[in-house]
Amino acid sequence: MQLSNRSKKMVVKPMTLKERMYLPAIAAGLGITIKHFFRKKPTIRYPEVKREFSPVFRGLHVLKRDDLGRERCTACGLCAVACPAEAITMISAERKKGEEGLYREEKYAEVYEINMLRCIFCGLCEHACPKAAIYLQPDVMAPAFYSREEVIYGKDRLVENADKRANAGLDRVNGVRKLS
Repeated sequence: MQLSNRSKKMVVKPMTLKERMYLPAIAAGLGITIKHFFRKKPTIRYPEVKREFSPVFRGLHVLKRDDLGRERCTACGLCAVACPAEAITMISAERKKGEEGLYREEKYAEVYEINMLRCIFCGLCEHACPKAAIYLQPDVMAPAFYSREEVIYGKDRLVENADKRANAGLDRVNGVRKLS
């Protein structure tokens, strides 16, 4: 195997006095900083006035229920597989007699957890779900966390509350707002 002589030779140029002193570069950087410091910025009074979300913003996760109030999740695991951050953990179980009103299918997610520190809110879990069980709410932001225990959202925080849904004016089938 013979290497060709066409490779480009690297030429190292010596630095000029101006480049070696770094002072012009430091002065240019400070000039930009001072210019931004004195620029007038609009003030947003947060609790009273909130910024609008971007049209592509994805908010907090919700595990949806069907028309009869049963959980849609069948513990197929596609959302956990699709998650690039590996933030979703689930343990499946078989439905027992008397639980027909709680779960749609024979299999359900006994444990369903999302680690919000790992989640990148990409929405791939929502797109991967064949039953439309997981949904990212576009109008709800993640709250501040003060301990690591608060970061892991279990089914107690993820499963949609039927009363909340009725009050929010959401369509029962696909979770979109009704136009009235």
